[in-house]
Amino acid sequence: MKKENLYKYILGIADNSLILGQRLGELCGHGPNLETDIACTNISLDLLGQVRGYYQYAAKIKGDGRTEDDIAMLRKEREYVNVLLVEQPNTDFAYVMARQFLFDVYHFLFLQELQKSKDLTLSAIANKSGKEVSYHQRFSSDWIKRLGDGTEESHQKTQASMDDLWIYTDELFHQTEADKVMISEGMGVDVTKLKNTYYKKVNEILGVATLEIPESKYFQKGGKLGIHTEHMGYILAELQYMQRTYPNMEW
Repeated sequence: MKKENLYKYILGIADNSLILGQRLGELCGHGPNLETDIACTNISLDLLGQVRGYYQYAAKIKGDGRTEDDIAMLRKEREYVNVLLVEQPNTDFAYVMARQFLFDVYHFLFLQELQKSKDLTLSAIANKSGKEVSYHQRFSSDWIKRLGDGTEESHQKTQASMDDLWIYTDELFHQTEADKVMISEGMGVDVTKLKNTYYKKVNEILGVATLEIPESKYFQKGGKLGIHTEHMGYILAELQYMQRTYPNMEW
């Protein structure tokens, strides 16, 4: 039972980075300038690199012969447990940066706590990943400030992006049953305790960016339970194409 919950807990962490990494990968060659294009691609590679560590560990825990690639790319849509925020589409650059920023602030806080895990593998992954995500957070925060306090058009687009994506932020702090078990074992992070710090940090950056803090009484949820938006199927269609078209292929 503990192994199964640990497996599910790892997927809950890794799927977020996998799907966001895939989203950023779609932008390769489409950035507003070369430097930013390369930066976004590198963030995507960072996330996918982190994912490998998680999925390798998950495969070891599961012990059913599946590899990291099988776990990453051969599950059905309802078997992915990423939050809805990371699967939102690439509409424009302001939207991409808003999505990245809202996740990065959470991701950095989460990894800081995961470093304290009694599970030495998770702690080690979090320690390495935290250094990368620290940069991700600075990058996206700086862009939110530049866009929000930039031209009239960039301000309007960034505000509209925040207004649209805000409803997905509350799900970051929902606990699954696997989360609760891992917290009780001293291996998981109690994300509910990150919520106040998260919104304080986000609101500070929005203030500097001259953006209004969105107000919403209703928030979307379901991703952590495998219930996704209409965008998820299209992401997986691209992500899984090679594995499903050429099964068991080796490079």
